[in-house]
Amino acid sequence: MPVDRLLPTQEAEDLIALAREVADKELAPRVAEHERSETYPEGLFARLGESGLLGLPWPEEFGGGDQPYEVYLQVVEELAARWASVAVAVSVHTLAAFPLLNFGSGEQRGRWAEDVLGGRLVGGYSLSEPQAGSDAAALTCRARRTPDGYRISGTKSWITHGGRAGFYALFARTGPGSNGVSCFFAPGRAGGLTFGKPEKKMGLHAVPTAAAFWDDALIDTGRLIGEEGQGLQIAFSALDSGRLGIAACATGLAQSALDAAVAHARERTAFGRKIIDHQGLGFLLADMAAAVDSARATYLDAARRRDAGLPYSRQASVAKLIATDAAMKVTTDAVQVLGGAGYTLDHPVERYMREAKVMQIFEGTNQIQRLVISRQLAR
Repeated sequence: MPVDRLLPTQEAEDLIALAREVADKELAPRVAEHERSETYPEGLFARLGESGLLGLPWPEEFGGGDQPYEVYLQVVEELAARWASVAVAVSVHTLAAFPLLNFGSGEQRGRWAEDVLGGRLVGGYSLSEPQAGSDAAALTCRARRTPDGYRISGTKSWITHGGRAGFYALFARTGPGSNGVSCFFAPGRAGGLTFGKPEKKMGLHAVPTAAAFWDDALIDTGRLIGEEGQGLQIAFSALDSGRLGIAACATGLAQSALDAAVAHARERTAFGRKIIDHQGLGFLLADMAAAVDSARATYLDAARRRDAGLPYSRQASVAKLIATDAAMKVTTDAVQVLGGAGYTLDHPVERYMREAKVMQIFEGTNQIQRLVISRQLAR
């Protein structure tokens, strides 16, 4: 069912209506087949870009929609309510664009920003490595400066859109220590760059997650974003916004699970009554609704702080923690409400449950979110 949203402007209401229309026409009819067959939705991200939905939080001068983050995130939630894989990829695309649009030079933004925000260059975020996930400072992929440019050598892992993206926000080591990591706007294709087979995942099957292998690949010096050694600063500032994107994805997924459970409970009867009228199940649905509403409230609170220019790092971690834990619980409970039917492939709630799990893991595990929150409290 459509969520009754409090939006700041008529323009924002129109954008949400557009997002719902696009999601209902382009996403909802295709999701089941693509997720079942694990096939990529060719051309879909270009159409999202053409509709303006990939550039919403960025300034108009770059080709963006100049919308508050709270509006952008509610668009992401609408997409996630129809197709979680696509919404996650949209969130990752925004995360990958962050270094270019916040730290790139005027020349770099002029060269690439419109293609990025228009969906002609879809982005992947390439920070993690096989032995450097939560501990980003431990990465070993190296960028060696030469007279011809940077030579990149090493392995990056867990890249959403890996092998499909038109560019990667690549973080590689240019020197020792935590101040020795740099950020690059890396091309999606380069000599010496290859990709592994897509990971076999529990869910989110339609958009690949893959490792990248850089074998002395050459990229030009004009693709360095910011200064050498600024990479971790860029990465961590981007991740606060990325966590909000995942919180919105999780909320949309949980809303769909709640809607499916309520619809079933209104139709199914037991002992002469609709099962929603049995207190035991009605209370379960009430708890599910409270969890979804709480998740939405926490990500909107963090987004409004971001829009106001206030510190929001702790609130972003809270939102990611609350929303993804809520999605895991609500999707699990939705399977329970549907009973045996919920455990079959005939109903999407089993897919929702599988998709929810990874949201507690990427963009910083929920254990890392608790670490971020507790360290800020300690200060």
